[in-house]
Amino acid sequence: MASSDMIPGPTAYFEGQYVPIEDAKVSIMTHAFNYGTGLFEGIRGYYCDQDDKILIFRLREHVDRLVRNFNIMCMEIPETAEQLEEICVNLTAQSGFREDVYIRPICYKSQLSLGPQVKGVESSFCCYVIKLGDYVDVVKGLDVAVASWRRLADNAIPSRAKCTGSYINSALASTEARQAGFDEAIVLREDGTVAEGSAMNIFMVTGGVLVTTPPTADILVGITRNTVMELAEAELGLRVVERPIARTELYVCDEVFFCGTGAQIAPVRSIDRRIVGGGSPGPVSKQLQDLYFSVVHGRAPKYREWCTPAG
Repeated sequence: MASSDMIPGPTAYFEGQYVPIEDAKVSIMTHAFNYGTGLFEGIRGYYCDQDDKILIFRLREHVDRLVRNFNIMCMEIPETAEQLEEICVNLTAQSGFREDVYIRPICYKSQLSLGPQVKGVESSFCCYVIKLGDYVDVVKGLDVAVASWRRLADNAIPSRAKCTGSYINSALASTEARQAGFDEAIVLREDGTVAEGSAMNIFMVTGGVLVTTPPTADILVGITRNTVMELAEAELGLRVVERPIARTELYVCDEVFFCGTGAQIAPVRSIDRRIVGGGSPGPVSKQLQDLYFSVVHGRAPKYREWCTPAG
């Protein structure tokens, strides 16, 4: 891999080189452009005033998930997992941002060819970094709706793999909700049980128990989801249960919140115009949110290993 030391301005990693972002371009004949045959990760970096560095949250876990999902899409690239981590760190450090960022590594079928197949089609890796604040409102609580669009089934297009083409499912659900005046969407499975948000996992609090949908519910097994479960058990002493959730359970539970790299921890105050709990972020949601932001900004020594400094 070429060094990125001497490249001025915004930089990307593309075709084995660090290049100016404007030079990171694909052909209209690229397989991934025509068929959506790409895998990506969304990784956040949080600016730490004390260190004057960006801390990349759970970088290793994100890269591990990406590499494991190569097997689903029959992808092979020359870069190792360790090199992918290094690329993310290098790009973040070189970006010069002194604010929160979003890192987007993508592995894609780069061959200039036709035919909807994945085996035997050349793959490549690219990555870029942008600044990013709050993706959704994480303070007042979200007004959400259950979408008419169903979540893709694992035996159709697996949600556990962040496939570029499959995100039209998320886009349709989220757009429908926003056009109807809501902030976000909840997506059901074909059997009518809850899957997740349009592009984030979902939790509810009921009877003092934190409940979320299981990995078999056509969901992305989120890194933030895993973080929330670990923090809830270790720091709040909460019992965490993974099980199917019926739509109507969301109307009668005590709290609901979304979580994800983009959403972070975002409380929900109403679903389908029905007030959730007291109609404002509940105590468990707020406690977990405070813990999460403490961890990602490097203020929790116990979890500092989850934060990789860039620079």
